[in-house]
Formats: sequence, C-alpha cells, structure tokens
Amino acid sequence: MPGQPRVLLLKPLITSPLIEVGEFSYYDDPDDPTAFETRNVLYHYGPEKLIIGKFCALGTGTRFIMNGANHRMDGPSTFPFPTMGGSWSDNFDLLTGLPSRGDTVVGNDVWFGNGVTVMPGVRIGNGAIISTGSVVTGDVPDYGIVGGNPARLIRTRYHDEDIARLLAVAWWDWPIEHITEHVRTIMSGNITDLEIAAESASPTSPRSAEAPSAEPR
Repeated sequence: MPGQPRVLLLKPLITSPLIEVGEFSYYDDPDDPTAFETRNVLYHYGPEKLIIGKFCALGTGTRFIMNGANHRMDGPSTFPFPTMGGSWSDNFDLLTGLPSRGDTVVGNDVWFGNGVTVMPGVRIGNGAIISTGSVVTGDVPDYGIVGGNPARLIRTRYHDEDIARLLAVAWWDWPIEHITEHVRTIMSGNITDLEIAAESASPTSPRSAEAPSAEPR
C-alpha cells in the first residue's frame, strides 16, 4: 500500500498449497507483514486448508490456529511425547488420526481487529466483523459481528432478508472495472444502490427499465 510499508496484499506472498487468499485481502503488521504465512498461520501440517476470500482486512496479530495444534485428550496426559523424537517416536501412531474440524474458511469482505485468534475448522461468513482480541471458536454468520473469548455473536449488521440481497449482489465478484466505478456505492450506498449498480453491468436486465425502489439509508 503506497506510503504504508506495514500493509501488504497477502495473495502474492503465499507459497503454501494449503493456503488460499483472494484478491485485495491485506494484512497490517508493523514488524514483518511478509512473514504472515509462518508467523500467523500456526501448526499447519495439513491436509486441512486455510481459505481466505477477497477484500478482507486483517489487523495486526490475526492468527489462525490449524488442526495440527490438536493433542490427544482421551488419556491421562495431553503431552505429545512422540514429537520429541528418540525412542518416544516409536509411538507416533498415537498422534495420527486426531480429530479434525476440516478447512478453516473465511468469506469475502471480512474485517479482523487486532489480535484475533481463529481456532481450527471455523467458518466465517461474508461481510463479518471480528472484534479486537476475539478468540473465534465457532462459526460466524454472514454479516455477523462477534467479540470476546470465546467470541459470541453481538448482532448482525443487517436483517436476514437484506443479508440475502447482499449475498445475491456479491459485489466482490464484480469485474474490477465495475468495482472501481462503484466504489462510493460499495462503501457508503444502501442495498438498493448496490442492486442497481450490479444490474447496470447488464443492459438486458429486466429491472434496468424499472424505477429504483425507495430504501432508507
């Protein structure tokens, strides 16, 4: 980002086949934002993936704990003896087949505050906001605002009907030229504005000849 060396787009930095990041998602870190893949994605031994959508904003210290962090909990000790090597490694079968919650998936246009921790297998919906310092242990709905440890749903940003409309518009999938043309609508317009902008890309849209419906801002 011009004039902001602490803010970098993530997609060009990713080398692991187990991490996918969409266009324009960025990470902000005053120390070393280029080290996101190793400093912020922890215990990532596979095969589970971390998938982050487009246009996500990740505050400093956003961390993803992956399934490799799991320990056995069905015996007296949770200590992972075989990982220490030596003769203890003869018991490595004790570490295979540990429970997995699957891929960690972040939708599009998600805002992470500073110091957020996301636990394994969590799914975060489009348009969500994760408050500073949250520990996300469960799924977050589309356009949900969560906070706390463990993170709880504070509220949703829109009513269910409006969330469905926003998901149908899916502005993050528009061609970049169309996004550029409608940046003000995306940032400060209402849902009807977005719907009109979406349909303006298709001159044959049936609604293009209709007057826009009124919607309070």
